[in-house]
Amino acid sequence: MQTLHDITSKDAPPRVLILGGTGEGAQLAARLAERTDFTVISSLAGRVGEPKLPQGLVRVGGFGGLDALASYLVKEEIKAVIDATHPFAAKISHNAAIACSRTGLPLIALRRPPWGKIDGDLWHEVDDFQSAASFVEAKKARVFLSIGRQEVGAFSECSDAWFLIRAIEMPGEGLPPYHEVILQRGPFELEDELHLLRKYSIDYLVSKNSGGSATYTKIEAARSLKIPVVMINRPLKPAVPCVGTVEEAIERLECLMPAASGASNYSEEC
Repeated sequence: MQTLHDITSKDAPPRVLILGGTGEGAQLAARLAERTDFTVISSLAGRVGEPKLPQGLVRVGGFGGLDALASYLVKEEIKAVIDATHPFAAKISHNAAIACSRTGLPLIALRRPPWGKIDGDLWHEVDDFQSAASFVEAKKARVFLSIGRQEVGAFSECSDAWFLIRAIEMPGEGLPPYHEVILQRGPFELEDELHLLRKYSIDYLVSKNSGGSATYTKIEAARSLKIPVVMINRPLKPAVPCVGTVEEAIERLECLMPAASGASNYSEEC
């Protein structure tokens, strides 16, 4: 893995910072790393012990807040920022929007579309994790909790429900009294999800509306088995220029930073 200072600003093309942690962020980094007209730096939050590192330059760990992020953008001579963070990573997205506004840098948000409810889906939509916890607690149900490990604590006092918790790494403190944890990393096959729901006699699935294809099979499996889904809606993110695909992100970046000029003058038409 290259370090951030393997290439100096004198001999490097314009630096693009990708705030990553998603499959789309990794795909974008791979596409840009193949090119000679951009230097790509991916930043990962470091919440997973052994993250899959994207191509190009990589930094791992938080920035230390809004002011530190703005300082980093100036110090590292970043010319554009692409927010490819998880749809539920609202804090870093808001910090990025403010930091880019302060420093005058263009910001592109790469946001995968949310899942939409279709015929056969039995969704109960809520706006936060606490509401999801209150709902399943009242049902006294067997619950498949597929929200990652960061927010499991919201369900810690649900003593009238049993939880199958799936995460990449073991959750910390704050587990509900009655539970089983399975450690798995997606994507998951539909047949495997169907088997899991049947094996554990799941009554409800709790999921974040993350969008994308990597974990959508659990939604398909719940639909097939007529299992209700408690769907946690996405938090609000800042109103910034937004694209939905890696290809669109590259096109917008090329518009903002014409490769032929190599300059930091951005097109006002983008």
